[in-house]
Amino acid sequence: MKLIDVASYHIGVAAEAITAGLFARCGYDVSVQYGANQPEYDLMIAKGPRLLKVSVKGTKEADWGLTQGHLKNADYQKAADDWLKAHSERTIYSLVLFYSDKPAVMPRVYLATPGEVAERLKATAKGRGDTILHEKKVWTERAHGAGTIEKIPSFWKFSSARIEHLMKSA
Repeated sequence: MKLIDVASYHIGVAAEAITAGLFARCGYDVSVQYGANQPEYDLMIAKGPRLLKVSVKGTKEADWGLTQGHLKNADYQKAADDWLKAHSERTIYSLVLFYSDKPAVMPRVYLATPGEVAERLKATAKGRGDTILHEKKVWTERAHGAGTIEKIPSFWKFSSARIEHLMKSA
């Protein structure tokens, strides 16, 4: 079910607020930007000396357009690689999906490194690649990826264990 009559601005604000709240609920210090947005991240989380930058992407469409600004000559692989180069090792993504029009229904939230996202984008459509990260997509028979299903890995789901893994690996 899609959200109705909600502007993308409101989706972005809600996604950042929910992400900040979830990290705080897991015991992390959260620093939200004030003023103009930084190009690579929306908030930062810390626990002790460990710190991560978090880029938050909200959607109501079950997919996130991420690398289309880097696409040239339909080279999806290079677009993903160029997008990846713009990120530091200490950046992660919070991918927030508002899948219901009922405000009390919490969105699905996933956490991934830019490297994991780029790898997933490059594997899409039988390895042709894509600029869009799909939560789940079944390719139809006329599409390049016919016969395949794209799906966000289940281990990307927001959890304390996932955050701890990302903190240790950054």
